Amino acid sequence: MDAPSRKKIISILNILHDTGKHLGSTKIAQKLQETGVELSQRTVRHYLIRSDKEGLTQGFGKKGRIITAKGEEELKSSFVINKVGFIASKIDNLTYQMNFSLRKKSGKIILNVSTIDKRDLKKAIPQLQQVFRAGLGMGRYTAIINPGEKLGKNIIEDGKVGIGTACSVTINGIFLHEGIHITSRFGGLLELNKGRPVRFTEIINYDGSSIDPLEVFIKGGMTSVNQAVLTGNGRIGASFREVPSVAIPFVEKLRKKMDRIGLGGILLVGRPGQPLLDIPVAEGRAGMVVAGGLNPLAAIEESGVATQNIAMGSLYEFQQMVPFWELKL
Repeated sequence: MDAPSRKKIISILNILHDTGKHLGSTKIAQKLQETGVELSQRTVRHYLIRSDKEGLTQGFGKKGRIITAKGEEELKSSFVINKVGFIASKIDNLTYQMNFSLRKKSGKIILNVSTIDKRDLKKAIPQLQQVFRAGLGMGRYTAIINPGEKLGKNIIEDGKVGIGTACSVTINGIFLHEGIHITSRFGGLLELNKGRPVRFTEIINYDGSSIDPLEVFIKGGMTSVNQAVLTGNGRIGASFREVPSVAIPFVEKLRKKMDRIGLGGILLVGRPGQPLLDIPVAEGRAGMVVAGGLNPLAAIEESGVATQNIAMGSLYEFQQMVPFWELKL
């Protein structure tokens, strides 16, 4: 497809993404006009047919169309140069939008939104549960979203099922609510040896990335989460953060509280001004290593089940989530 046609389809996908609901060609044409893109209803219909064939959109008769998981991936990967630093800004925006109360154990946290074929759910659940059981995920809670249900701007399409996992950026929001600012530096692959973090083998800085690093590692087949669960040796997704060194005593207290309520994910906290896993930190700061919230989905992908993952996909009410051990096969 030529570049101008691709750009028009991307504009249509962007409208469907931002709206988060079924839209017909007339409404899409109107919304495109509002953004300065002039396309007739007939032209929009033409491009929708093409995007349907590519699996980027799905039609629901008179109700209109929605963007599919494949469409979301296409939207994220297009014009990537315009989105450098997108992940860093998204982390900050969602951190400030969170309203979760650690004391009340209620409020909205940040959720990763993943989809798999519904027929694969029976195979996927045991994989997910063993990662949580090994303490290599983010907390102990998850959510299952049925076809047709809406989660944020995402609608789970027919034949699919959504899996929601707590995003590790939730920790940033909890700390901020308690008056502690966290700086998120990078996501990477963390090597474990006998269950202990040893080093980062891959690193992607948040301020220079357009997509979440763990999404890249999962689709690149670079993780070995199942091996880490079974043997203690493997590569899992993790992130490196920094906190003010004067806040370390408070960080440890919050870490224990989060562990108790099922939102634990902090693997290591370093010493003031000292490198952590050979990663240097500035004077007056301390390093912190946090498990990736998408690690359970990495294990599912490793088992042969295809996943579509959107890190930091939505804000979600914590009390609507369920403990991983309550998931039914």
